[in-house]
Amino acid sequence: VLPVTETSAVKLTTARYFTPSGRSIQAQGIVPDIIVEQSEVTPNKQRFYKESDLPGHLSNPDEKKAAAEKAEKDRNQDLINRDFQLYEAHTLLRGVSILSPKKTAIKESQD
Repeated sequence: VLPVTETSAVKLTTARYFTPSGRSIQAQGIVPDIIVEQSEVTPNKQRFYKESDLPGHLSNPDEKKAAAEKAEKDRNQDLINRDFQLYEAHTLLRGVSILSPKKTAIKESQD
């Protein structure tokens, strides 16, 4: 433990690094399966209208909850727009979740 100030310190530790399968990656790291070069994301402008964009639209009784969800989604989207590698990872994970088979909680054959 190395003191930095009177109230804080840095603790240095040493460790060996292994993959979940037990292969040592000490001093060599991991080579990614998919390499994404750093780039800038330029999102397209919105090309559709939502009901809330129209004059005289009906209000949502859960408007506060919807506004909070939209704010969180906007924050996440802003981060994704600024980081191309995160954008590509997000896109890949969304594709995997869409294409993976869905598991059912109870199969009819077990009844």
